[in-house]
Amino acid sequence: MRVAVMTAGSRGDVAPYTGLGHGLARAGHQVTLVTHACFAPLAEAAGIHFHALPVDPRSELESAPGRDLHRSTTGAGKLARVIAMARNVIGELTDDMVAAAQASDVLLLSATLGALGHTIAAGLGLPSMGVHLVPIAATGEFAPPLTGARSWGRPGNRLAAHAVNSAVDRIFADTDHALRTRFGLPRTGTRAARRAREQQDWPVFHGFSELVLPRPRDWRPGLRVAGYWWPHDPPSARLSPALDDFLAAGPPPVFVGLGSAVVPDPARVSETVVRALRTAGLRGVIQCGWSGLRADGEDMFSVGEVPHSALFPRTAAVVHHAGAGTTAAALRAGVPAVPVPVQFDEAFWAARLAALGVSPGAVPLRRLSAGALTTALVRATTQPAYGQRARALAARLRAEDGVRPVLAAVDELAGGRRPAA
Repeated sequence: MRVAVMTAGSRGDVAPYTGLGHGLARAGHQVTLVTHACFAPLAEAAGIHFHALPVDPRSELESAPGRDLHRSTTGAGKLARVIAMARNVIGELTDDMVAAAQASDVLLLSATLGALGHTIAAGLGLPSMGVHLVPIAATGEFAPPLTGARSWGRPGNRLAAHAVNSAVDRIFADTDHALRTRFGLPRTGTRAARRAREQQDWPVFHGFSELVLPRPRDWRPGLRVAGYWWPHDPPSARLSPALDDFLAAGPPPVFVGLGSAVVPDPARVSETVVRALRTAGLRGVIQCGWSGLRADGEDMFSVGEVPHSALFPRTAAVVHHAGAGTTAAALRAGVPAVPVPVQFDEAFWAARLAALGVSPGAVPLRRLSAGALTTALVRATTQPAYGQRARALAARLRAEDGVRPVLAAVDELAGGRRPAA
């Protein structure tokens, strides 16, 4: 079966689907990753096909609206700005999404493109499923992750989730209307379309583990937790000889990276991180990332893109922005974490790490100081309980197979059956 996996966003919104796609391809399906052109190498390394979408997410974050997003100090402000940014560019993706769908038999849709992908699937008469990295469906058990970690109680959490989803639906409203006209579909609003998907129990698989976030008991049957889809690293993926030499030259260092997050003052953040590491008596591997972090000195090593699966197990701890993908990579490696959440769902995942006992707690970027980071690093690297719990959880996570439930559902679609809830 020809399977198109459609997603948009930063690297963390894309990389897990290389593992999912690779697993489906190994089972005999023809898989195409449909996302921004800059991520073509990820698909090539995973041995799956690729269909490019326009828009460079990094350029968008470095634009004037993107800089305004970084300067926003509240979660609501950041959400409003990112919705406005996405709404301005979402229409540019539709022609290539349609072209990719026309060459496919089934669509697997991330949360970032789900609304449009579902309309395209309906217009072409194709089956579709959601493949989400973050839980966006309303539940009373926790607040919507895009708002952070604070809970408003069961009724408040559900109301907040509906409010966030309604706000996100505005991104797609105009483009979805144009698509419906293009396909001759009945005109309906994006909110009504979301309610229809829920009433039809449209299947959605979530790419995280119930060991990390248990499935909410008040979710509808079609919302399932599959397990992690680990980004595919080919057998040839290796650390550079220089990095390998650095790791061998002393005690395990601490990895520091903010992934695709962008910060207003990279020089200040870099200086703060290096000071904290040295005060704690720790070596560091500093990833440049989209923030442009830098570090100099014999006790520091700066890197660009690096396979987390090869590096993280050789570290004493991982300091990261707590994006869903990097959170998963640190958990898989079995090392303690010090989250530095920047925005959106990162505070949510940071809170989960603390609740699991593999982190001493978050040091949010807006409150980042050398003193606070030093304290967290010392606790993470000198109190054995964090490492013990991290290793125990990692062993259980590595035993899971997050691809298998999705593969079973795709196989059912290939046989003309609706995936079982």
